[in-house]
Amino acid sequence: MASDASRLRPEAYPAFSFAVDPAVAPFPTDRPLIVFDGVCVLCSGFAKFVVRRDKRRRFLFTHAQSPLGAALFRHYGLDPLEFETNIVIIDGRAHGRLGAFAAVMGELGWPWRAFTIANFLPTRLADWLYDRIAKNRYRLFGLTGVCMLPDASWRERLIGDHATRD
Repeated sequence: MASDASRLRPEAYPAFSFAVDPAVAPFPTDRPLIVFDGVCVLCSGFAKFVVRRDKRRRFLFTHAQSPLGAALFRHYGLDPLEFETNIVIIDGRAHGRLGAFAAVMGELGWPWRAFTIANFLPTRLADWLYDRIAKNRYRLFGLTGVCMLPDASWRERLIGDHATRD
């Protein structure tokens, strides 16, 4: 069973709330940021998917295992060791779970924007679906021993002083 902390929703926080949290290091807020589990093959694959389709090179990325990623997880009341969701911050507003996926798809434009239909699923159903995948992602897709290292084509978009999980 997931912890109570993981049940909190980043989207319930006011926009730019992280900016007044002294534990969260400043980062560029003029571009969307994806905080993803850097050892999860599925999560890293999603980040690579976004990089390949982000023609305007708008998205920034940080591993959940980085100091910035961990601080953002704590700020939003999420477990900084379990990474049960990606966090996506667009225009200062955080999104989690299936809402994070839909927010990213909306930013990528057509045809990916069609996946914003996920926002219309009932919350209980969307959470149930997302939680089934999140809970089993390592078993289904695998994990690596260290955070994914990007290739040179997007290394400059990876921010947050990256660390690996022991």
